[in-house]
Amino acid sequence: MISFEVNDMTCGHCVSAITKAVKQTDRGAVVAVDLGSKRVQIDSKVADEAELKAAIEEAGYTPVKAAAAAEASGQSGGSCCGSCH
Repeated sequence: MISFEVNDMTCGHCVSAITKAVKQTDRGAVVAVDLGSKRVQIDSKVADEAELKAAIEEAGYTPVKAAAAAEASGQSGGSCCGSCH
């Protein structure tokens, strides 16, 4: 499972565009999008992380690997703001 945070995903149209871009890269991919958390999870047997990221970027969005996004914001694991222990 590959997870991205896509902070510039703001509406249903964005969800559709990202899903379509991923499916063009791998028709059989399972795509789960949570608009509220701006998270896209992809299970692909064909495409790797770089290919999927490139597809989302070509659709006009800015995907960041979910673990990298949490580290960049100072968050770890399930912590919401880095202050919780």
